[in-house]
Amino acid sequence: MASRWLRPEVYPLFLAVGAAVGICGFSMVRHMCINPEVRVSKVNRAAGVLDNFAEGEKYQEHMLRKFVRNRSPEIMPGINSFFADPAK
Repeated sequence: MASRWLRPEVYPLFLAVGAAVGICGFSMVRHMCINPEVRVSKVNRAAGVLDNFAEGEKYQEHMLRKFVRNRSPEIMPGINSFFADPAK
């Protein structure tokens, strides 16, 4: 029975499903642990709606967003400019 599922053709499927589960898990842990709008404990939920704009701004402006803010939205800007820009 194990040889039926462990064929080499199935490895990419396992890889894709594993990557999707990993990304979903990372997102869930991130939102549950550091999102200012999510309150897991009963004491924090009793507080109601908080206007804590500083904490929300800190959550929204994470390191990756700060890193890519002033960069070009290209994956390979050198190759793109070589093929797209006219010769000067």
